[in-house]
Amino acid sequence: MGERGRERPAPEDLDATRLRVGVIVSRFNLDISRRLLRGALEALAEHGAADPEVVWVPGAMEIPLAAMTMAESGAFDALLALGCVINGETAHFQYVAGESAAGLMHVNLDTGVPCANGILTTYDRDQALARSGPKNNKGAEAAETAIEMANLINRLQEGVEDTEDGAEAGLAGELRRADQPIVPRPLQSGRGASRPPA
Repeated sequence: MGERGRERPAPEDLDATRLRVGVIVSRFNLDISRRLLRGALEALAEHGAADPEVVWVPGAMEIPLAAMTMAESGAFDALLALGCVINGETAHFQYVAGESAAGLMHVNLDTGVPCANGILTTYDRDQALARSGPKNNKGAEAAETAIEMANLINRLQEGVEDTEDGAEAGLAGELRRADQPIVPRPLQSGRGASRPPA
Protein backbone atom coordinates (compact mmCIF):
# COMPACT_ATOMS: atom_id res chain seq x y z
CA MET A 1 0.00 0.00 0.00
CA GLY A 2 1.48 3.30 -1.02
CA GLU A 3 0.40 6.88 -1.17
CA ARG A 4 -2.91 7.38 -2.95
CA GLY A 5 -2.69 9.24 -6.21
CA ARG A 6 -5.44 11.31 -7.75
CA GLU A 7 -6.71 8.37 -9.76
CA ARG A 8 -9.42 6.41 -7.98
CA PRO A 9 -10.40 2.86 -8.86
CA ALA A 10 -13.67 2.30 -10.69
CA PRO A 11 -16.62 1.79 -8.31
CA GLU A 12 -16.96 -1.87 -9.29
CA ASP A 13 -13.33 -2.44 -8.30
CA LEU A 14 -14.22 -1.38 -4.75
CA ASP A 15 -17.36 -3.50 -4.49
CA ALA A 16 -16.87 -5.75 -1.46
CA THR A 17 -20.40 -7.12 -1.25
CA ARG A 18 -19.32 -10.65 -2.24
CA LEU A 19 -15.93 -10.64 -0.49
CA ARG A 20 -14.96 -12.41 2.73
CA VAL A 21 -12.49 -10.09 4.45
CA GLY A 22 -10.18 -10.73 7.38
CA VAL A 23 -8.35 -8.08 9.39
CA ILE A 24 -5.25 -8.77 11.51
CA VAL A 25 -4.43 -6.06 14.07
CA SER A 26 -1.40 -5.59 16.31
CA ARG A 27 -1.95 -4.69 19.97
CA PHE A 28 1.42 -2.90 20.13
CA ASN A 29 0.80 0.87 20.05
CA LEU A 30 -2.82 -0.06 20.71
CA ASP A 31 -4.32 3.42 20.46
CA ILE A 32 -2.92 3.86 16.93
CA SER A 33 -4.00 0.35 15.93
CA ARG A 34 -7.54 1.09 17.09
CA ARG A 35 -7.62 4.25 14.98
CA LEU A 36 -6.41 2.29 11.94
CA LEU A 37 -9.01 -0.40 12.59
CA ARG A 38 -11.77 2.19 12.85
CA GLY A 39 -10.78 3.62 9.46
CA ALA A 40 -10.56 0.16 7.90
CA LEU A 41 -13.94 -0.96 9.22
CA GLU A 42 -15.59 2.26 8.03
CA ALA A 43 -14.12 1.78 4.53
CA LEU A 44 -15.14 -1.89 4.44
CA ALA A 45 -18.70 -1.01 5.47
CA GLU A 46 -18.84 1.81 2.90
CA HIS A 47 -17.92 -0.68 0.16
CA GLY A 48 -20.32 -3.39 1.32
CA ALA A 49 -18.10 -5.89 3.14
CA ALA A 50 -20.33 -7.87 5.46
CA ASP A 51 -19.00 -8.68 8.93
CA PRO A 52 -15.22 -8.80 8.43
CA GLU A 53 -13.41 -11.09 10.86
CA VAL A 54 -10.98 -9.20 13.11
CA VAL A 55 -8.16 -10.99 14.94
CA TRP A 56 -5.67 -9.41 17.33
CA VAL A 57 -2.00 -10.36 17.67
CA PRO A 58 0.71 -9.11 20.07
CA GLY A 59 2.78 -7.12 17.55
CA ALA A 60 3.71 -6.50 13.93
CA MET A 61 6.04 -9.51 13.81
CA GLU A 62 3.13 -11.83 14.59
CA ILE A 63 0.86 -10.46 11.86
CA PRO A 64 2.34 -12.46 8.93
CA LEU A 65 1.81 -15.84 10.65
CA ALA A 66 -1.81 -15.03 11.46
CA ALA A 67 -2.30 -13.71 7.91
CA MET A 68 -0.76 -16.85 6.37
CA THR A 69 -2.97 -19.10 8.50
CA MET A 70 -6.08 -17.15 7.52
CA ALA A 71 -5.12 -17.09 3.83
CA GLU A 72 -4.44 -20.82 3.74
CA SER A 73 -7.79 -21.57 5.41
CA GLY A 74 -9.63 -20.73 2.20
CA ALA A 75 -12.16 -18.72 4.20
CA PHE A 76 -11.04 -15.27 2.99
CA ASP A 77 -10.89 -13.42 -0.33
CA ALA A 78 -8.85 -10.55 1.08
CA LEU A 79 -6.85 -9.70 4.19
CA LEU A 80 -5.49 -6.53 5.65
CA ALA A 81 -2.78 -6.08 8.24
CA LEU A 82 -2.94 -3.14 10.63
CA GLY A 83 -0.47 -1.96 13.21
CA CYS A 84 2.11 0.65 14.07
CA VAL A 85 5.87 0.48 14.52
CA ILE A 86 7.44 3.70 15.83
CA ASN A 87 11.18 4.28 15.60
CA GLY A 88 13.01 4.10 18.90
CA GLU A 89 16.63 4.38 19.97
CA THR A 90 17.76 1.03 18.58
CA ALA A 91 17.73 -0.83 15.26
CA HIS A 92 14.75 -2.88 16.44
CA PHE A 93 12.45 -0.63 14.38
CA GLN A 94 14.15 -1.53 11.08
CA TYR A 95 14.01 -5.27 11.76
CA VAL A 96 10.36 -5.30 12.77
CA ALA A 97 9.25 -3.04 9.92
CA GLY A 98 11.23 -4.91 7.26
CA GLU A 99 10.45 -8.42 8.41
CA SER A 100 6.74 -7.83 8.87
CA ALA A 101 6.52 -6.33 5.38
CA ALA A 102 8.49 -9.25 3.90
CA GLY A 103 6.24 -11.71 5.73
CA LEU A 104 3.12 -10.08 4.29
CA MET A 105 4.60 -10.21 0.79
CA HIS A 106 5.09 -13.96 1.28
CA VAL A 107 1.42 -14.28 2.21
CA ASN A 108 0.44 -12.54 -1.02
CA LEU A 109 2.75 -14.51 -3.28
CA ASP A 110 2.53 -17.92 -1.59
CA THR A 111 -1.26 -18.06 -1.23
CA GLY A 112 -2.64 -15.77 -3.93
CA VAL A 113 -4.86 -14.11 -1.33
CA PRO A 114 -4.35 -10.33 -1.35
CA CYS A 115 -3.03 -9.08 1.99
CA ALA A 116 -2.80 -5.30 2.12
CA ASN A 117 -0.10 -3.84 4.35
CA GLY A 118 -1.57 -1.19 6.63
CA ILE A 119 1.25 -1.33 9.18
CA LEU A 120 2.50 2.19 9.83
CA THR A 121 6.25 2.63 10.16
CA THR A 122 6.87 6.12 11.49
CA TYR A 123 9.70 8.06 13.08
CA ASP A 124 7.53 9.38 15.90
CA ARG A 125 4.09 9.27 17.48
CA ASP A 126 2.92 12.48 15.78
CA GLN A 127 3.48 10.91 12.35
CA ALA A 128 1.47 7.86 13.43
CA LEU A 129 -1.40 10.03 14.65
CA ALA A 130 -1.38 12.03 11.41
CA ARG A 131 -1.75 8.81 9.38
CA SER A 132 -4.51 7.26 11.48
CA GLY A 133 -6.99 10.09 11.77
CA PRO A 134 -10.39 10.65 10.20
CA LYS A 135 -9.12 12.51 7.11
CA ASN A 136 -5.92 10.55 6.44
CA ASN A 137 -6.27 6.97 7.59
CA LYS A 138 -3.93 4.31 6.24
CA GLY A 139 -6.26 1.62 7.63
CA ALA A 140 -8.97 2.83 5.26
CA GLU A 141 -6.47 2.84 2.38
CA ALA A 142 -5.39 -0.71 3.21
CA ALA A 143 -9.04 -1.81 3.19
CA GLU A 144 -9.59 -0.32 -0.27
CA THR A 145 -6.36 -1.86 -1.54
CA ALA A 146 -7.41 -5.29 -0.29
CA ILE A 147 -10.85 -4.97 -1.92
CA GLU A 148 -9.45 -3.76 -5.24
CA MET A 149 -6.84 -6.53 -5.39
CA ALA A 150 -9.35 -9.25 -4.43
CA ASN A 151 -11.65 -8.14 -7.24
CA LEU A 152 -8.75 -8.07 -9.71
CA ILE A 153 -7.57 -11.54 -8.68
CA ASN A 154 -11.13 -12.86 -9.01
CA ARG A 155 -11.39 -11.44 -12.55
CA LEU A 156 -8.01 -12.86 -13.51
CA GLN A 157 -8.93 -16.29 -12.16
CA GLU A 158 -12.22 -16.20 -14.02
CA GLY A 159 -10.17 -15.63 -17.17
CA VAL A 160 -11.59 -12.32 -18.34
CA GLU A 161 -9.95 -8.94 -18.23
CA ASP A 162 -10.77 -5.80 -20.18
CA THR A 163 -8.13 -4.68 -22.65
CA GLU A 164 -7.38 -1.08 -23.59
CA ASP A 165 -9.58 -1.19 -26.70
CA GLY A 166 -12.57 -2.46 -24.68
CA ALA A 167 -12.37 -6.03 -25.96
CA GLU A 168 -12.25 -8.91 -23.54
CA ALA A 169 -9.26 -11.20 -23.67
CA GLY A 170 -9.33 -14.60 -22.00
CA LEU A 171 -6.46 -14.84 -19.57
CA ALA A 172 -7.09 -18.27 -18.10
CA GLY A 173 -5.13 -20.00 -20.86
CA GLU A 174 -2.31 -17.47 -20.64
CA LEU A 175 -1.78 -17.64 -16.88
CA ARG A 176 0.50 -20.31 -15.52
CA ARG A 177 1.04 -21.72 -12.08
CA ALA A 178 4.33 -20.82 -10.41
CA ASP A 179 5.53 -24.43 -10.62
CA GLN A 180 5.03 -24.60 -14.41
CA PRO A 181 7.95 -23.74 -16.69
CA ILE A 182 7.81 -20.68 -18.91
CA VAL A 183 7.40 -21.87 -22.47
CA PRO A 184 7.89 -19.31 -25.26
CA ARG A 185 4.98 -19.07 -27.68
CA PRO A 186 4.93 -17.47 -31.11
CA LEU A 187 3.35 -14.04 -31.26
CA GLN A 188 -0.14 -13.92 -32.71
CA SER A 189 -1.25 -11.20 -35.09
CA GLY A 190 -3.63 -8.65 -33.66
CA ARG A 191 -2.03 -8.79 -30.22
CA GLY A 192 0.86 -6.45 -30.72
CA ALA A 193 2.80 -8.74 -33.05
CA SER A 194 4.09 -7.60 -36.39
CA ARG A 195 3.34 -9.70 -39.45
CA PRO A 196 6.19 -11.27 -41.37
CA PRO A 197 6.98 -9.61 -44.68
CA ALA A 198 4.94 -10.97 -47.58
